Amino acid sequence: MVTDTITTPPPVTWAQRKTCVFVVFNVECEKPDIKIENRLISFKGLCGPEQKLNEVELSLFDEIDPEKSIQVNKGRFIELVLAKVNSDAAFWPALTSDKKKHHWLKVDFQRWQDEDESEDDTDWEGMNQVTDDMGPSYDSTSSEDED
Repeated sequence: MVTDTITTPPPVTWAQRKTCVFVVFNVECEKPDIKIENRLISFKGLCGPEQKLNEVELSLFDEIDPEKSIQVNKGRFIELVLAKVNSDAAFWPALTSDKKKHHWLKVDFQRWQDEDESEDDTDWEGMNQVTDDMGPSYDSTSSEDED
């Protein structure tokens, strides 16, 4: 007896800045298989408490630099910060190169920055710290008692 495994795409949100694109796979997945290429992102993993197979390939609107791109598994979601190859070009009108509207792909308006907004605030040097410090952030002075 052969059992067909049904795959579904994970919920994905995205936003962009002048120099980078943020892509978030909104699923809990301990060991996802993520491949980052110049114009393609692929995600595959057993996700959630049911260990449901989630899989998707994203054909990107424009080129990214896989070497400068970062991925971080935050437990409840997996975040990618994709470095744009051509940061002087106009903002991408869409994440994917196809013209289809996918029900599982949405814009992250919390992170979105319009093309005409202020300077890019992406701190690439600080992004490496994100991968080193996976714990919750806190202000070291907040632990002191006030009189």
